[in-house]
This record gives sequence, structure tokens and C-alpha cells, in this order.
Amino acid sequence: MPLHDQDHDQVRTQDANPLLAEQTHLAESRSALTAMRADVEALDITDVTGNWVNAKILAAEIDNRIKALADLAHTPLFFGRLDYLHAPGMEQAEGAEGEQFYIGRRHVHDAHGDPMVIDWRAPVSQPFYRASRVEPMDVRLRRRFGYTGGQLTAYEDEHLTDPAEADTSSKLLQTEIERPRVGPMRDIVATIQPEQDEIVRAGIGGTVCVQGAPGTGKTAVGLHRVAYLLYAHRERLARTGTLVIGPNQSFLQYIEQVLPALGELQVKQATVDDLVAHVTVRGTDPAERARIKGDARMARVLRRAVRSGIRMPKEPVVVVRGSRRWRIPAYELEELVRELMERDIRYGAAHEALPQRIAHNVLVRMEEAGEAPDDRVQDAVARNPAVKAAVKEVWPKADPAKTVLRLLSDAEFLAECAEGILTPEEQAIVRWEKPPRSPASAKWSAADAVLIDEALDLVQRTHSLGHVVLDEAQDLSPMQYRAVGRRCSTGSATVLGDIAQGTTPWATASWEEALTHLGKPGAPVEELTRGFRVPRGVIAYASLLLPTIAPGLAPATSVRESPGDLVIRRTGTEELDAAVVAACLDALGHEGSIGLIAADDRVAQLAAALDTAGLPYLAPGEETSAQARLTLVPATLAKGLEYDYVVLDEPAAIVGGEPDERTGLRRLYVCLTRAVSGLAVLHAKPLPAELAGQARS
Repeated sequence: MPLHDQDHDQVRTQDANPLLAEQTHLAESRSALTAMRADVEALDITDVTGNWVNAKILAAEIDNRIKALADLAHTPLFFGRLDYLHAPGMEQAEGAEGEQFYIGRRHVHDAHGDPMVIDWRAPVSQPFYRASRVEPMDVRLRRRFGYTGGQLTAYEDEHLTDPAEADTSSKLLQTEIERPRVGPMRDIVATIQPEQDEIVRAGIGGTVCVQGAPGTGKTAVGLHRVAYLLYAHRERLARTGTLVIGPNQSFLQYIEQVLPALGELQVKQATVDDLVAHVTVRGTDPAERARIKGDARMARVLRRAVRSGIRMPKEPVVVVRGSRRWRIPAYELEELVRELMERDIRYGAAHEALPQRIAHNVLVRMEEAGEAPDDRVQDAVARNPAVKAAVKEVWPKADPAKTVLRLLSDAEFLAECAEGILTPEEQAIVRWEKPPRSPASAKWSAADAVLIDEALDLVQRTHSLGHVVLDEAQDLSPMQYRAVGRRCSTGSATVLGDIAQGTTPWATASWEEALTHLGKPGAPVEELTRGFRVPRGVIAYASLLLPTIAPGLAPATSVRESPGDLVIRRTGTEELDAAVVAACLDALGHEGSIGLIAADDRVAQLAAALDTAGLPYLAPGEETSAQARLTLVPATLAKGLEYDYVVLDEPAAIVGGEPDERTGLRRLYVCLTRAVSGLAVLHAKPLPAELAGQARS
């Protein structure tokens, strides 16, 4: 598989014309894209719509279309080409002439409407990712393109039906995978592998869970899956909506450019905390209290709490209309209440339904008396003061925040609702020592906000989206899974995570259990173990922790040709800060981004050392540039991020910063696997036993 590039000292004559032809097609495609955008910009929508609301909606749609057609100068418009043996769909037709398609990030057509670039999500593009010599999928030639600064400078061919051509790895593919990481996360549309493509193109009807070791591209797979589903089911998802859920804002900032680069501008991003932000979070819970509040059993406790206000009627309802009095005895009212309870509809819906049920019984009596009431009469009876008073007495309105406040403040109420569910010791742990006077004055924790969200859903149904991507899912509590599951109860989800990277006290024990809490039991679990980001030497070193932190998981294998730089150096306690700064200076001598990862309580001290050395640094999520390539990363925010070179400070401090050793070792595993090209581990304290004996310098 020869590589043809534009090295002016070595370029071969027979390669010059094909490369020039491809560069010409790129220039023409860019011109066509510019024309497509100009056509949209020139649209005159004056007097097209019937009212100002529709006009505003149409103008917004056009504006989004213009943004989607932007030509990103440093982003390749197309990255591959497929030459088919036959016209697609005509494989068995004798004499059917093959076609040629350029595969890119978006569709581009010329002035006649003929395609110049095919969207990577189109069915005709699928063989670019899945065709092989074993199964060529009617592809004669697959061509990959190499770019420098947005300019096409190389190409590489695979003749999939030529038995004489050696089966070698793609140099351009390897180069793209190992290209330095500067700035936010980029798309992998040019390098999607067959096993990743199967997940990306899975149907919208079902939920998919992806267990992925570090560097296997699970986050990118999830984002590209959203882009694919929006292409294949755009009208449906335009109605129902899509959402990407990440672990924190730094992570969301890191990934936020991937979907816009693929032309998708309407996908919202949020954290779980954003979803349940019904109250202001000002407090924190100790680990054990948060674990109990996050336990799925709390859903049963809350159900009892919300329905605790229901009372069986003891008095009849008497409705006065004109000169007539209509009486509904208490036993009939009780039958209506019990029927609603047995139907198990949401508390708020039942509250709204009960007055109509009472009014219906009144209308039956009116008809029996020879009257002919209609729907307007029923509505009037439902609004009658006597009916409203009865409903308020037997099925009062429920306030989710006040219900949770009472549950956590009132020992007797908590004991009543948690009987047989939580032990007395667990009840004592979750109960507030100093109850606040009102929801507004309460120091709600993140776990409390999830409880309020659960209570709110018991009162009224949560709106469901068409598709949700949940990343770093291994760190969610069962109650958080339920909160996310409510947002896709009638849709589907892509769940992404790695059991070995679970760093919360309630971290996921198994995907089967997590999917049950999500409301998607039985969803398939796909495992990605081929690493494309972390170098072989680095992933092998980090994998020494797996037998302790996740005995059932297979270690990742890296496809990177370079083993990566791995330095493990011990220093004295007094010299550690200086050694870390020196390692950062050494890393800055290489191309790409640098991440200095340290235990949270070491960050301030290292920041001072960097300031003293005159080294500028960024916070996680901030975009790197030529002037600032070093990011100082607290260990608790490292998950999901990646850097070309990582300087890891004092592993023992990272392990010791967690509630228990296993969680600490999982946090360390996360930090060790953020490197793309090189890793330098500096320590003054002994390394964990699992890593002992691996010292290198």
C-alpha cells in the first residue's frame, strides 16, 4: 500500500498527475460548498410565512443551515474515496459500470445537483469503514487522503480485490491516529474502525452500552453515533430531541466542537447535575450519606412519601346546583380514590382526574333524575367549591422539594416511609442534623437534587427525548441512572463507560445492573479493547492495576506503532516540585498539548511552582494554543480528557485522596491513561504495590 505524498524533492512523475487531480477536485468541492452557502444566504423569505412566529422559526432554520455549510479551512472537506466495481445496488447486473465517491464530513453537490462529496453517514459510504480484502463489499479501490494545514498533500490506495497487493497497515491512518492533540477533542470520522462503525450505525430503536478501555474511542463513538442518528432519522429526532450527558463542564467544553465539525449544531449538552437543577446546590454529603441517597431503594421511600398525603374520605360531597342538591356518599368517593391508586398513574395526574371523576358521578345522578347535562356541566361541577374542597382533603397537591425536605428533616416521617426499606442506622445517616425551615434556606446537596427530581417525576411525567448519549456512566448512582432514564423513557440511549474507571463510592458494579436502573434492561453491551490513543508502553503500565481494580476486564491492546515515552522517576520530597516543573519544560519541547495531573490538594502548590518558573498554564477545558499548551489538571477532573504528554505528580497522593484504596487506584488508572504520546511519573513517596518494580528513567 504505497504512500504518495507531495515531497517536492522526492515526488515521482507517475504520482504527480493523480495527486494534482485530487487537489483539483478538492478546490472544486470547496467552491461548490461556497456556492451552496451563498444560495442559502440569498434566500428571500419576505412574505413567505403567514405570521411572524413562523417567520422567526424559518429564519432560525436558515441561519443554522448557513452555519452548517461553513467551510472550515483547516478541516479536510473529504478524507477518502471509494471506487466501486459496479454501480451500488447493481452488483449482479452484467456490465453495470462502477462509480466513484468521495467520502467527507458533509454532502456537497455541484450546480447541477450531482454529488461531489458524500456524507460519511450515507449508506454508500459504509464500505469506507468496513470493507476488507476478505469482504471487499464490491469496492475495487479505497483511497485515503493526507492533509497538511488543510491542503491535500498525500494519498494512499488499497486495492481490495487485487490478490497481488500485500495486506499492510495504512500509514496515513496511523499518522492521523497519532497526530498531536492541540485544542479541544476532534472528530475521528476519518479513522473510524469496523468495530466502532457497527456501534455508530446501530439502529435508533434500541439502547447500546459500550464498555471501553482507555483510548478505545468510546466517547468519539458516542458523539458520532448521535451525528449518524440525526442523519438517518433527522425528522424524528428534530421532534423529540437529542442530548449528550457528560461528567462535568470541563469535559463538555473539551468535546463541544466535535458535533459542530460534523455539521450538527442542535445537540444539547449537559451534566446530570444540570438535568436535576430544581434547587440551588450549596451543600455536600459525606460519602456514605451520598451513597445511601443514591441507592435505588430511595425511589420506593420517595413513592411512599409523595403518596403519604392521600386520605380516605370520611364525609360525603354535596354539590348544590340551582334548587337541587346532589350527594356523593363517602364510600363512593373512597372507591374513586382506590381506583386511582390502583391504576398507579402519576400523583399529579390523579389529582387532576379526581374532580372529573366526582363530577361524572354527579352527572350520572342528574341523568337518572331526567336531566340532560353536557360536558360543560361536568366541567362546572368539577370546579364546584365542594368538589375542590373534597379533593384538597383526600388527594392534596404535592410539592416535590417540600416532600424531600420533610423526609430528610422529620425522623418519624422518614421512619414511616422507609420502614422495611432502610435500616434505622441508614435513616440516621441520611437525616439532617439541623433541619432547615424551608426549601429556600436548605443547603441542598447534589444527591438531594436527584431525590427531588425523582419526587417530581412521581408527581408529573418527565419529558422524554429521542436519544441520549450518557458518557462516563460508570460513576453514576442508581438514582442518577433513573434520572437519566426518565429523559429517554420513550427513546433510546448510548451508554459509554469503563468499569475500571469508576471512582465514586457508588460506582457501577456491572452494566447489566446499571441498564436496569436506567430502564433499559437487556440492552446489548459491546466491548472495545483496541486502543487508538494510549501508547503501548503506557497502557501496559496502567493495566498492571486492572487485576486489583477490575478483575473481570481484559486489558486494552494498543494499535499504535510507537510504544510511547514512559519515564518513572523518584525524587526527594523537597525536590519533587522542581522535578515536576522540569518535566513540564521537557514536555513543552515536544509538539502537542501537555497535561500536568496531580491530586486535588497538590494543585495549589504546583500552581505556585509554575508561576515561580514563569510557565503559563490553563484550567481543564480551556483551549490550548501555541502560547499556552500546558494544562494543570486536578485528578478528579482528568476523566475523559487527553493530552499528548502527561506529567503525573505523586501517585500516592492521588490514591490517598480517595475514600478507600480501590477507588484511589481507579483514580490513578484514569490519570495514567490520559497520555497520547508520552508519560512521565514523578514521585517522592513509594508507588502502589501493583506498580512497584517498574521504575524507569
